[in-house]
Amino acid sequence: MFEVVPIVAGVGAALVVAQQIAPRWRMVTLVALSLLIGFTASAVSGELALSWGFVPVDVAEVLLAAGLTTIVLNTHRTRARAVRRT
Repeated sequence: MFEVVPIVAGVGAALVVAQQIAPRWRMVTLVALSLLIGFTASAVSGELALSWGFVPVDVAEVLLAAGLTTIVLNTHRTRARAVRRT
């Protein structure tokens, strides 16, 4: 159940970063937010009480979700521009 939190947070972070951050800072901001959100997700779910080994897993989940969301957003934007030109 708690593995949904990092994934949804990663998607949300990617959506916010795509709208609010200048293009040249998006990657850096997304990585920094992924680290923060992954650590926070581990703390909230209580996994930190068991082991710090859960932090890299949650960070990876956030990064993966954010990265895939960014790819989908960029693909959608590119195709939308191509359709408008024709």
